[in-house]
Amino acid sequence: MLQPLDKDIWTAAGPQVRVLGFAYPTRLVVIRLGDGGLFIWSPTALEPELKAAVDALGPVRWLVSPTAMHNLFLAEWQAAYPEARLYAPPGLRQRRPDLAFDGDLADGPGHPWAGEIDQVHVAGNRIAVEVVFFHKASRTALFADLIQQLDPASLKGWRALVARLDLMTGDAPQTPRKFRLAFTDRKAARAALTRITAWPTRRVLMAHAPPVLEDGQAFLTRTFAWLRG
Repeated sequence: MLQPLDKDIWTAAGPQVRVLGFAYPTRLVVIRLGDGGLFIWSPTALEPELKAAVDALGPVRWLVSPTAMHNLFLAEWQAAYPEARLYAPPGLRQRRPDLAFDGDLADGPGHPWAGEIDQVHVAGNRIAVEVVFFHKASRTALFADLIQQLDPASLKGWRALVARLDLMTGDAPQTPRKFRLAFTDRKAARAALTRITAWPTRRVLMAHAPPVLEDGQAFLTRTFAWLRG
């Protein structure tokens, strides 16, 4: 289930989740930090096989949701790993007051994993503030909702039409139209993009799209050309 990508980084596709009838693929990423502890990005359903694979890698220390919308499985991970620290992106504390959070995801340095993983807030969006991460050693960028690509075969009728118009079923992963229109502060978004595209990215892993395994920096520059225009 867990697929190694490079030294100390793994990914796994989780089960699809349905939101208003739309089938979204899910993906988590596991990064083993220098002290041996595990950083879990965008936890998916904690199935027994996945838990066994994670446990074999080391102790789970950090649970991170990249946007307020990625919260469906946090409670089961927190219950399974009570010693892990759960960090919230902007808006998640209000959405999930039932969860006990240990910290908030700041923009830039200052977080416990800063020496190995960088992070940038893409703010100014009415739908959600996304925290984009970059694993320095493997040169891997992590995106949750700002880049998506759904399988057209998973959609029928009006949902297929809506997904196509929303740019979610194109030939390549891209930013959905609704997210583009939801940016109220494009200056802030462009500043975040400048920092993100400066990373020497090789791979781009996305929660709702197939991974890009080479030339990630060029891919991100192309993908966000709409924001610079």
